[in-house]
Amino acid sequence: MLSIAAAAATYPGFHKWVFAQAPASEALAQIRPVSYQPLFFTPAEYALLERLTEIIIPTDDSPGAREAGVSEFIDLMSSRDAELRHRFRVGLAWLNKQSLRRDGQPFLSLAPERQVALLEPLAYKAKHRAGEEQGREFFDLLREYTVMGFYTTEIGLKELDFPGFQFYADSPACPHKDDPEHRHLPPPKW
Repeated sequence: MLSIAAAAATYPGFHKWVFAQAPASEALAQIRPVSYQPLFFTPAEYALLERLTEIIIPTDDSPGAREAGVSEFIDLMSSRDAELRHRFRVGLAWLNKQSLRRDGQPFLSLAPERQVALLEPLAYKAKHRAGEEQGREFFDLLREYTVMGFYTTEIGLKELDFPGFQFYADSPACPHKDDPEHRHLPPPKW
């Protein structure tokens, strides 16, 4: 999945991910769209997906899923995989249906506290309710792709204090200064 995510970073509409492939000039940077246009999801589905990812990784004292473009990542991944498209579309529809049944409104129309209350039984094993297995499967999928999308962006990698972003004036030396040929290691097995 990470190799697919790395390939996704080259997609020009995926503007939160192109940090790995920074444009050579300002003129090329201007080509990127100002706002993301979903490849697969309808505008309503995309708005719901964006809210869900924001609930999972909210913006607090550090950037969250919205700033990292996680919903863009999920849209791009779904646009390339028929099974994933189906699972997300069915899951989003299930969630809205549950919201209508329980609260009489679509999920996005609910107050933030009600949105979280509707998701908690799907997210936490101790709060699971019978008959919501499909919702739990969808939430597990959503959480997996949200975390994967977030922690493979510049924002997520900075959150992890990824050492690849550090500048080393000198290359880190081998810790075996007294044995530079590594003769203390056992011979290869093949």
